[in-house]
Amino acid sequence: MVRKGPSKKVTPTPGQVLILLSGRFRGRRVICLKELEHGIFLVTGPYKVNGVPLRRVNRRYCICTSTHIDISGLDLNIPEAQIFARRKALKKVKKALKGKRARAIQEKKDQAEVARPENSFLKRGKKTKESKSEEAFFEELKEHKKKKAGFKQQYQKQIDEPLIKRLKELDPLLTKYLSSIFTLQVNDKPHLMRF
Repeated sequence: MVRKGPSKKVTPTPGQVLILLSGRFRGRRVICLKELEHGIFLVTGPYKVNGVPLRRVNRRYCICTSTHIDISGLDLNIPEAQIFARRKALKKVKKALKGKRARAIQEKKDQAEVARPENSFLKRGKKTKESKSEEAFFEELKEHKKKKAGFKQQYQKQIDEPLIKRLKELDPLLTKYLSSIFTLQVNDKPHLMRF
């Protein structure tokens, strides 16, 4: 038996098809758009082809294939910081709400200790200002999520529409290839496979 030397690690290049190895979209084939940071790449399905949206992918969680798609000329100017930013302010607000809820619960307990009228369990409690502020907070949160989703969808369409056109021009089978899921069978040897 002849031993093979270690294989050289391939770095994804823009336009290369990658196979995702973990996460919600494991086994899906995606197109690498560009490198964001060292070892982190921006990829897309395209969404209409296989349901994978714009995502950041770590190099460790993907396999590079030999399939390349020419993406030169595509407008890849998207604000990654805004699309992928986590909302730090949300954490602060949630923390503040926890404090408000704790105070509201304590106030209710204090009120309960005060003498109650007889059929108090039949009377409906009035909403306090705090509950209104909580409702306003959650409504504001929903609006923010809708805006963010619309923002992402806008850039998803901006990238996907010309990319899908290009896929259909190059080879009609490419869309089927991208929509198929990579799986291993019982006798498959991934270390000997050529992607």
